[in-house]
Amino acid sequence: MDKHTFFDRNLLVLSRSNPALCARLSAAETTLGRYRFVEGLHGEIPAWVDSSGAAHTLHSLVSPEREAVRLISTLNNGQYIVIMGLGAGYMAEAVLARTDTVRLLVIEYDINGFAELLCHYDYVKIFNDARFFILVDPEPSGIENYILDTFQPALHNGIRALPLRARTIHDEAHFGPAADAVKSAIDQIASDYSVQALFGRRWFSNIIHNLFNAEKQRGVFAPVKHAAICAAGPSLDLQLDIIAKERKTFFLIASDTALSTLLEAGLPPDAVISIDCQHISYYHFMKYMPHDIPLFLDLSSPPLLTSIVKNYFFFSGGHPLSSYITHFFRPFPAIDTSGVNVTYAALSLAEQLGAKNISVYGADFSYPKGKLYTRPAYLYSYFRRKQNRFMPPESFAASFLYNSKSLRRIENTASWYYETRPLSLYRKKFEQKASLINAGINIAPGEGAPVIFSKPEKGGWNMQNEEPAQIFSAGKAFCGAKEFLSFYRETINELPLPEENITNYQRKLPDMQRLVFTTLLPAAAAIKYRGVDRSGADCGVKELLAVVKTYCLTELSRVLDAQPR
Repeated sequence: MDKHTFFDRNLLVLSRSNPALCARLSAAETTLGRYRFVEGLHGEIPAWVDSSGAAHTLHSLVSPEREAVRLISTLNNGQYIVIMGLGAGYMAEAVLARTDTVRLLVIEYDINGFAELLCHYDYVKIFNDARFFILVDPEPSGIENYILDTFQPALHNGIRALPLRARTIHDEAHFGPAADAVKSAIDQIASDYSVQALFGRRWFSNIIHNLFNAEKQRGVFAPVKHAAICAAGPSLDLQLDIIAKERKTFFLIASDTALSTLLEAGLPPDAVISIDCQHISYYHFMKYMPHDIPLFLDLSSPPLLTSIVKNYFFFSGGHPLSSYITHFFRPFPAIDTSGVNVTYAALSLAEQLGAKNISVYGADFSYPKGKLYTRPAYLYSYFRRKQNRFMPPESFAASFLYNSKSLRRIENTASWYYETRPLSLYRKKFEQKASLINAGINIAPGEGAPVIFSKPEKGGWNMQNEEPAQIFSAGKAFCGAKEFLSFYRETINELPLPEENITNYQRKLPDMQRLVFTTLLPAAAAIKYRGVDRSGADCGVKELLAVVKTYCLTELSRVLDAQPR
């Protein structure tokens, strides 16, 4: 075949899965000499031409197929594979030849060089595989987002990355940040999976139990101009006088952990937000919770919390079942909870309420001078109740603090604080969120880790070009909660079990079944973590999904059977 035939064939197949990339390739230059093609024992081998004009062969000149198989064999326990550099496709072919591969992501740079490769090699078999996808000239954020969107920890046993070294080592400016993005995505996946493994079943149970109360939810919440957020860091104790002085100038949003501190200081908030799915969240409200204070709850919050207030407002967080409910049962406002902590969610709530000025108090994201929380927080009374002659409250506090393997002490100019890896991640997420919100944000000085962010020079917030704030309210229900849950149960029951590669299985599911399948994944992560036989042993996807279906159907039947007929 000539070059045009190769190029056209490759483009035709690639257009089925990546039409945007094909549009770019149609305008690419193929005569710039990004590659030279060196004669090997069994055909031409691509050689990348660096900035000095030197050419570097990307594969073995003798046996590139055997070399690729050997390299891929080092990727133990990896079903989601990321390869940096395509070359002639030998590594991609070796990955896709493995029956346990669920997805292959190839990262490549230089659209013109990629077009040259398409002119010289037939990639039809690779491009035709549903498990294959390629990103060309992606930003690091694009790589990270793609992996986060497509990797499913409950179904994919591990993610591994492998560079085509002869390609990446001579283009570090691009592939270096790409490798960092892959690592960042893997770190986030590990963190997210650990949360799903702990709470996946609890989320599912809470959400379906909450729907009958969510069906009764009424009322709207008007926009606010200036909001203040109170987190439960120890610095809040030092900032109460500032809050009292400015109290009449802002709408005060308390995290559930900070509620008792504000009430004891005579500063009842205008609203409280809670996102924790654990029943221990109830402790935050045991001292006192005025019935007239609105409580904003994630749909996955413990159902018991709706009994402590008159005004509760459910919102949709990040759970796929919450999104499904919003589309097919009742539209609930969306609050960004991806920061995995209540302070981040409170900031998102202030944004949703239309606030253009936001003050933040008690956001330490650390343990300043070894202090855990603001003093009236429930944790201290919990420690006092558990104390005995051998274990005073201070011992429980010390155990809570020093049991973290990632704990480190950090000195600053005025004081010092302890920081852990999760707290550092929470702070960075909060900083990212704050930098993107269309509002002026002021972080009150405290003793903890400094919260530092900046608005982007281009595309940042613009007070002169703001959109009208939206009313915070749930929409009209499309059907009753009982009818919705009955339909949901029936759809789960009809969901087939996979008899083939999980990627092909998901691709072949009808749209509605694919959506329902996605809602089961957090519960699947929790069940997989413990092992389907509760021994912690690993299991196949088919066996796992069979157990997940049984669990979900049992929970749904329990909720529906408890309702009056």
